[in-house]
Amino acid sequence: MEVVGNEALAPLEKLKNDFSKGFQYYLDRSTPHVMHRWLGTLGGAAIYLLRVYFVQGFYIVTYGLGIYILNLLIGFLSPKVDPELELMDGAALPTKETDEFRPFIRRLPEFKFWYSISKALGVAFLMTFFSVFDVPVFWPILLCYWLVLAFLTMKRQIMHMIKYRYVPFTVGKQKYGDKMRSPTSRGL
Repeated sequence: MEVVGNEALAPLEKLKNDFSKGFQYYLDRSTPHVMHRWLGTLGGAAIYLLRVYFVQGFYIVTYGLGIYILNLLIGFLSPKVDPELELMDGAALPTKETDEFRPFIRRLPEFKFWYSISKALGVAFLMTFFSVFDVPVFWPILLCYWLVLAFLTMKRQIMHMIKYRYVPFTVGKQKYGDKMRSPTSRGL
């Protein structure tokens, strides 16, 4: 009888494996398309907020989603090696003007940040279809509490950035203008 059970599971395992491979293929292909991924997630967030607005409920789910996204944001803005928490192994942020430049490496990479937010939005959206998650709360208090929490958390993170002199954002490769070129590089 166990053989029959394993034979019945084999097609399900194959289907699961095929789906997983296909999903990973498209996830890998989406990696270089940063703007499109974030626009899609922004669209998903707008749909979720419209659902919560029209249903007039699920504020506790939205509050939990907001706390989770705030936690992800802190990981996204934090360096991989935090000078306050870990011993220096030579891979630390420069703290003085004379220190050597080291590139900023995030604790939570951009792709994982996006993927985690997208999954959280999907789960929260699915939760809005089950009334067990619609806990009655007074939403303005939750909103005020979340705003205070976000303000204090971001204040602490910005103070950390100022103290250790790092900026977690880069716009692209630095370009040099004519003023920075030497006369020999211009062919003179």
